[in-house]
Amino acid sequence: MKRLVLLLLLIMSVAWPAARAADSAATEPSASPPPAVAQPANPAPPEKSHATPDDELKRQAAAASVLAREQEKPAVVAATGLIERIVDSVLAFFNVDENANALAHYGVAAFFLLMTLLFRRVIPAIIIKRLRKAGGGSRTGLRLRLFPVLENPAGVFVGLLGIFCALNALKLSEQTRYYVDLAASGSFSLVIFWGVLLAANALLDHLHQVAIDRRLDIAPFMPWIKKALITAGIIFGVLLIAQSLGADVKAFLAGLGIGGLAFALAAQDTIANFFGSVVVALDQPFKIGETVTIGLTTGMVEDIGLRSTKIRTVDKSLVVVPNKTVATEAINNLSRFTQRRVEQVINLTYDATPEKMTAVVDDLRQIILREEDVEPSSVMVYFRDYNAAALGIWMVYMTKGPDFQKHMALRERINLAIMRAVAGRGLAFVPTSQTIVFDGPVAKQMAEKKG
Repeated sequence: MKRLVLLLLLIMSVAWPAARAADSAATEPSASPPPAVAQPANPAPPEKSHATPDDELKRQAAAASVLAREQEKPAVVAATGLIERIVDSVLAFFNVDENANALAHYGVAAFFLLMTLLFRRVIPAIIIKRLRKAGGGSRTGLRLRLFPVLENPAGVFVGLLGIFCALNALKLSEQTRYYVDLAASGSFSLVIFWGVLLAANALLDHLHQVAIDRRLDIAPFMPWIKKALITAGIIFGVLLIAQSLGADVKAFLAGLGIGGLAFALAAQDTIANFFGSVVVALDQPFKIGETVTIGLTTGMVEDIGLRSTKIRTVDKSLVVVPNKTVATEAINNLSRFTQRRVEQVINLTYDATPEKMTAVVDDLRQIILREEDVEPSSVMVYFRDYNAAALGIWMVYMTKGPDFQKHMALRERINLAIMRAVAGRGLAFVPTSQTIVFDGPVAKQMAEKKG
């Protein structure tokens, strides 16, 4: 209320002196006509003008071009047509014509401001309520997101409508009225663009939530798509508003073609990163939350942007990888295992007999096959190698699922069972470090001498 009252006082302080000056200018010529100027008895012949008919035509053409440029100023019919009809209807309702005194026009302007103050919140609420009824009354997620964000733009629209109706009700000069209409065109364009932007943002958030609920592959890329669409919408909206305010957008876009080559050379890395993000969005080699290896970097994907992809490594440091690198490097997605393969070699000492080796190999095979998390068809256990200091038993098996923690728990159970089986057969593992064993008469003599 205070803001509207202050605005009304400001309008009155500016427009009242102008209206008084216009009234006095209109009455002065009729009050005292200018005195007649006496003509001399023998007037001197007028001086011969040096202007030729061609010069006169040039002046007329210049004046016409100036008038044409004035007429080419931005048309604000779309923004002011409704305002003029509302103002004319209210003036006719109160029997106030164009020639009425300025005080009556100020009263109509105050009426508009008062109605704006009363209906600024009421009218948007009524409109949104009608829209909800027109939608069938169902409270879907989209309506819950969309209608609340439209209340503020609708309220501002009603407020601007009342303010510009109040300004148009005043007796303003043609130049002042032109700038008021221009301000109305720009203000309404901004409010409408604001409402469309909020509605688009709510719609994209709803689609993102739907993609998450349905577990669609595009869900991790919805934030990136939202950023790209909002950015393109802002650029398009700014150009439209500039066009409505009279800017030569076509000439501006044509000028971009001249500097397009220099811009492309200067921003080639940015363009390469952008197209890299497009490749990531189309191929979807990974999603947010998955663990990947890109080049020498291994970690969990935290964000996929227009320029780069952010990866949180195992030591919790953040690595920012440009999308052009992501598009050209080999990507190892560690979160998309279907199964996990285990291959290991058990080294036993050379004092094992063939019978013991046959028995321990069969024991190891049965240990692995007894596990429910192991794919039975993948199990392979064989006495394979004669190494320099050990007998090697080769084992391979695959898990039924990709879960890493279950995989590690399975390996622990199998390894403990292998230790028990080897000890039960009276065999021993070869230590990791190389051991030299001295035996025979020479070794005994050396031991006696040392003793």
